[in-house]
Amino acid sequence: MSERRIANPLALAVLACLAERPMHPYDVAATLRERHKDEAIKLNYGSLYSIIEALCRHDFIVPKEKIKDGNRPERTVYELTEAGSHELSDWLSELISQPVREYTHFGAGLSLMPVLPPEKVLALLRHRAEMLELEIASARSVQGLIHNRGLARLLWIDREFDAEIRQAELKWLRLLIADIAGGRLEGLEEWRGWHRADHAHPA
Repeated sequence: MSERRIANPLALAVLACLAERPMHPYDVAATLRERHKDEAIKLNYGSLYSIIEALCRHDFIVPKEKIKDGNRPERTVYELTEAGSHELSDWLSELISQPVREYTHFGAGLSLMPVLPPEKVLALLRHRAEMLELEIASARSVQGLIHNRGLARLLWIDREFDAEIRQAELKWLRLLIADIAGGRLEGLEEWRGWHRADHAHPA
């Protein structure tokens, strides 16, 4: 992956919004929330304004005009530059086309799993599976509502991807739970031995 001058995905979302039309940061945030993009990209106003400043420093966006609405403070509307348009296209193309190693919290937990005794891990994995089942059921319900509203699949494809990833994780998780519970996991006896008295376990 290329080394980006601004690597926060929120910057990419800002560029995408401004590719549609010039906007004030509040309008950017409202647009992202209205389209539920805040479920795929972490959004908060403090970070948003910092991102806006960084994009301006790199000439990806520029102030277009200042507007005054009643007693509200003056607001700055920003627009995309040619450099910003190129950055948006290049960055988005890279994200879609190139797989990268993503370091997840669950992956970190699995890598250090032997620190806990097998029986405790089994209970924790079962709890995770239950939580995933609830999340998947909720996601399907939301997808049904979206479908009924007539929104094109294109506009919620990220939700579909997330649901498929969770479904795949749940399938794998159930197999792992069955292997531990059934005593079939390779290394299980050694793992149990690490948690007997006077035995050390690897981190």
